[in-house]
Amino acid sequence: MPSLAVFGVGQALLTILWFFLFVMWIMLLFRVFADLFRSPDLSGVARVLWLIFVIVLPFLGVFVYLITRGDKMTRREIESAQANEQAFRAYVRDAASDDASRIATIADLRDRGVIDDAEFARLKAKIIG
Repeated sequence: MPSLAVFGVGQALLTILWFFLFVMWIMLLFRVFADLFRSPDLSGVARVLWLIFVIVLPFLGVFVYLITRGDKMTRREIESAQANEQAFRAYVRDAASDDASRIATIADLRDRGVIDDAEFARLKAKIIG
């Protein structure tokens, strides 16, 4: 009976480490590609040259890109995150004020006697929920 290869704990940990590094590398490569395409200060020729450099010599290309343009990349990421946060806050503010104004409208209808308390509670639950 042929013997099976033994896969020890150290080999398993080394495999997990290599897989983790590979996934990190792929994520970094995608971030560099995304930054290349959304960078407004690069011309089309510069983008093509960077892409060729990163595709032909991936490790060197990504490391050189991060060294030369990493600060701009970080600045664009921060600006994008801040813009997204401001848009989210504006949306929440508008949605909350819209719900509050709708509740105030039905409360006014209840106070004038147009709707009763049960109808007010049902409409309020519909607006909130």
